[in-house]
Amino acid sequence: MKIMVYDLLDYEKTVLKKLEQELEIEFRCSTENFLPENIALAAGCDAVSIMGYSRVTAQMLKTLKEMGIVHLSTRTVGFDNIDIKAAEKTGIHVSNARYMPANVADFTVMLMLMLLRKVKISVCRSLVNDFSLDGLKGREMRSLTIGIIGTGKIGFTVIQNLSGFGCKIIAFDKYKNKAVEEYATYVELDELYAQSDIISLHMPLTDDNYHMINKDTIAKMKDGVVLVNTARGGLIDSEALIHALEKEKISGAGIDTIEEEDGVMHVDIGAQILDKRSLLYLKQFPNVVFTQHYAFFTEEATESMVRCGILSLKYGLEGAENPYEVTRSN
Repeated sequence: MKIMVYDLLDYEKTVLKKLEQELEIEFRCSTENFLPENIALAAGCDAVSIMGYSRVTAQMLKTLKEMGIVHLSTRTVGFDNIDIKAAEKTGIHVSNARYMPANVADFTVMLMLMLLRKVKISVCRSLVNDFSLDGLKGREMRSLTIGIIGTGKIGFTVIQNLSGFGCKIIAFDKYKNKAVEEYATYVELDELYAQSDIISLHMPLTDDNYHMINKDTIAKMKDGVVLVNTARGGLIDSEALIHALEKEKISGAGIDTIEEEDGVMHVDIGAQILDKRSLLYLKQFPNVVFTQHYAFFTEEATESMVRCGILSLKYGLEGAENPYEVTRSN
C-alpha cells in the first residue's frame, strides 16, 4: 500500500514514521500543496492525503480518478477545501480527521477569560513598564449569560467546561443533544442573540450558515456582547464585525479563525505586502484577541489527525468500514 502525502509538516514526520512501521504502509511525501501542476507526484500510489492548505477542484478529482486513485483524505477536521459534490459525482471517497474536543474547548474558554479580564491590554502595557489599572476593570464569568451556538462535541465540551464557573448557559442547535440539557437550556437563535453576554460559535461552515453573524444578527445582540469564534471564519462577516467593534456594540472578540486567512495563516508573512485589510485591521483592536487558527494545535490532536488521515485511507483501500468518510456512498 503506497500513499502520497502532500502538505507535509515537520511535526507530522514522527507520526508518519510510526505508522509506516505499524501499518506497513509506504509513504511518498511532499511539503508542497496538492496542485494541478504536481498531481503527477501521486502516480503509482493507491491514495492521497492532504492538509487544509490544498484546494481540491472538480478537475483535480477527475484527474485522480483517471490515475486510478479513488481515496482522498484530509488530515484536518474541516473539509470545505474539497469539492465534495464533485467527489461524490466522480466516485472519489473523501475522509477527514478527528480529535478529542478538549483542545478547542479549553482554548475557547481561555479566550473568553482573556477578553473579560482585558489581558491583551494588560500584557501590552506591562511590556513597556506601564502597570496602571485604568481601563482594566473586567467582569466575572459567574455573573454572565453565555450563549453557545452549535452543541456538537466541541460545543458540548465548552458547555461542560463553563458549568464550573456558575454562569447561566443557553444554547442553540438544529439538533438537540439530551446530554447538553443537564448543563444548558436550549433556546431559539434570536433569543440567544438577545440574552447572551458572550456568544461562542461551534459549527461547521455550510451554505446555510455562511455569514450568520452579520449586521442584522449583530443588531439583535446585547450592547457590549463578547463574540468568540474558534470554528470557521466564514461564519462571521468581517466587515460587520469591524463596524460593531468601532461602534462598541461588540465589546470584545476572540478570533482564532477568519474568512480572510487563506494564504496567511500558519505562515510567517514577514514584510510581505498583503491585501488582507479586514484581517490586519481587526487584529489591531485592543479588545480583539486574534490568534493564528491554532486552537486545535496540541500534541494529542496533531497525532490524532495524522493517524485518522492515514487510517481512513487504509480502511477504504481494504474495503473495511470507514468511520471518517464524509462523502456519501459512491
